[in-house]
Amino acid sequence: MRLDFMDRTEEARRLKRAFASRDGTFCCLHGRRRCGKSRLLQETLLPRRSVYYVADESEPALQRAALARAVSPILPGFEQVAYPEWNSLLDRWLRDAPPGSVLALDEFPYLAKASPELPSILQKTVDRAAGKGLHLVLCGSSQRMMQGLVLDASAPLYGRAREIIHVKPLEAGWISEALKCKSPVEALSAFAVWGGVPRYWELAADFEATWPAVRDLVLDPAGVLHDEPRRLLLDDMRDTAQASSIMALIGQGCHRLSEIAGRIGKPATSLSRPLQRLMELGFVRRECPFGLSEKNTKRTMYRIADPFLLFWFRYVQPNRSRLEAREALRIQEVIANSFGQHVGGVWEDLARAAVPRMVIAGREWTSPQRWWGFDTNGKELECDVVARSTDGKALLVGEAKMDLSPKTVDVTLKNLRRKAERLPPAKSFDVIVSVIFTAGKSRPRTDAGVISVGDVLAALR
Repeated sequence: MRLDFMDRTEEARRLKRAFASRDGTFCCLHGRRRCGKSRLLQETLLPRRSVYYVADESEPALQRAALARAVSPILPGFEQVAYPEWNSLLDRWLRDAPPGSVLALDEFPYLAKASPELPSILQKTVDRAAGKGLHLVLCGSSQRMMQGLVLDASAPLYGRAREIIHVKPLEAGWISEALKCKSPVEALSAFAVWGGVPRYWELAADFEATWPAVRDLVLDPAGVLHDEPRRLLLDDMRDTAQASSIMALIGQGCHRLSEIAGRIGKPATSLSRPLQRLMELGFVRRECPFGLSEKNTKRTMYRIADPFLLFWFRYVQPNRSRLEAREALRIQEVIANSFGQHVGGVWEDLARAAVPRMVIAGREWTSPQRWWGFDTNGKELECDVVARSTDGKALLVGEAKMDLSPKTVDVTLKNLRRKAERLPPAKSFDVIVSVIFTAGKSRPRTDAGVISVGDVLAALR
């Protein structure tokens, strides 16, 4: 099922503004596969003055011939000439294309890999196109290659881009519309599996419910998404085995660098670079307690940032042999036994993500963090959501609950307030605001201290 074009309003606005310029512009789109980069281009380009070409892994001569055919609707006869090198093809484009035309090269890393000289040739093309009112767009899923081609100071195209757009997964608030979820709780469960990748939503939309989609797309060894993490890592990591091992361990509950290094059998220092790369790609995030610096490595924890990857490394990776043996139904039973815990972790993440978008207790708030450690009485304490107000005068302390009945609201809030009083950072604030985020099916009474899953999802779009 092809989904309606959702969100991306700001990205589309920036591209349209660039293409409307009378001066030639160069734009770059990058981001993980299946996030909608190609769809964004297709929705933004004007067919009568745009060339949209998707590269592949074929030989350069075949790529030039295919691109020439793509150009021919704008420049009739363009494909009737054999172009022995990229210079000749691009020179003719510059000479004959009408002002305002756009040349969009999707999956550009394939072209650059087959023709290493192409980025340098495009540097000259971009410089010459500026005076002719022609536009160039490069798009690719290999974030490592795209950043190296455009963002690295030594790259030929460095400093020439009018727009560099990182196309990220969609936010959780859009999944209900995409999958026609019957309730915010159902939307939360779906997001805990698929995350915010639009293509995953399109694939799941062909099924009546989440679990049949999981069985067919993810658990089945022939499923489209069964090996998806390996493909993602191949796009951007030189050592996919080490990166996959790190994510597998994090998915199974090893969150500290010392734990990960001990299980892999390598010194912790050797894992710094792959972990940093996984964080740059948005696959892993580093957490430290509220109020502490990330340089405090003793308190740092690593977690998988993407819900789909977390689901895969928690449930699919450790059971691949059994899945190959066609035990998908049994593995689904295993998943069902702990799926509530998995959703609960995703719910905490969404609650934290929503806080800066909401006005709570009449105040606006900065991005929250978790907090863990010892309370003022020397006992262990954990808090799901801790944030300071934008004016720095108040502290928000929140707890994410999977369910909260109307009868227990007062008691739960009272316990949370007591917990907040024992939180060491609370000593620095005059005002403490306590809030419960509930993902329960039944909405509690309207209360200033209770925020529902529907409220959170509405904020995240």
